[in-house]
Amino acid sequence: MDYAGTCTGGCRERSAGARLCAGEHSASAGTWGGAQVAAKRGATGRRLELGIQLRQLRDNCPPVEEGRARGMTRKTAVRGLRALSEASLARIENGELNFRRNVGDLRTLLKRYAVTDEDLIEQLVELNREAPNEDWLTQYRAFMPAGMPHFVGLEAEAREILAYHPTVVYGLLQTEDYARALFEVQRPIEDTTSEFIQRNVNLRMERKRRVLQRDDVRLRIILGEAALRIPVGDDATMRDQYLEIIKLARQDRISVQVLPFKRGYRASSDFTILDLGELPARVQTDNAWGAVSTSDKPRERDRFTRRFNAMVGAAHGLEETIEFLEALTGK
Repeated sequence: MDYAGTCTGGCRERSAGARLCAGEHSASAGTWGGAQVAAKRGATGRRLELGIQLRQLRDNCPPVEEGRARGMTRKTAVRGLRALSEASLARIENGELNFRRNVGDLRTLLKRYAVTDEDLIEQLVELNREAPNEDWLTQYRAFMPAGMPHFVGLEAEAREILAYHPTVVYGLLQTEDYARALFEVQRPIEDTTSEFIQRNVNLRMERKRRVLQRDDVRLRIILGEAALRIPVGDDATMRDQYLEIIKLARQDRISVQVLPFKRGYRASSDFTILDLGELPARVQTDNAWGAVSTSDKPRERDRFTRRFNAMVGAAHGLEETIEFLEALTGK
């Protein structure tokens, strides 16, 4: 399937906020059905959807500042709101926060954005409510790098996950022993504790369980040959890891390809693309300091999608990949 054709450039247009412009705020509620969609999303998806709509409403509302044809700055939007800063609004619009119980600030913003349709207002208030039983990440947050909780929450709701890693088995394919060995080998360098390692191994296995137990998500993973040849842990750990990838690759919803050592294009760093359905797709990368960055900018999605598709053509197909893995197990 051509990922670019399904997610890049089209997702944003399906958002209610993307269709809103000055003078049209009262006419869009019926076309979005936000309350119905919100009921199906987890906490992170609800925050992201709310943030996208608020950002579009702010960008397209009637102008109040001199020299602007439409919209207002965040600074103007939060003026006079003691509990809401410009930085907090930016995080809300990025889907990292919501208004929690301070719904009054949400209603004030909607009024400033000239939203008059009561149905739309109630849909956005509904999006602001926390989804029940979705805060499973709480026990792990203290051990996660910046940006990671937001990404993990979206990962659990994605319709399709495209991922590439040149040197390590991708996290959702890892066995528990492989994951633990990976953290253990980094321990002296990163100065981590036993508790840190155990929490992160538990988190990785929980992420894997939550994604793979769903029957409505598709995974397409490309692994550099180095990811399978660099030993992590002992021989038994690597053999079990190869067998786990073979087992997963044989499932209809999971595609695994190995990118062999040969001439041709290969991305130098790992990345993940999340297809979030009606919401804009997100690209995730790690920086040198371990923090996680995500972007829904069309230009970035297009760029990483081109990278992924270029490697799909150069990588082994399914049967070749399984044969490659079986050879590594010693069969």
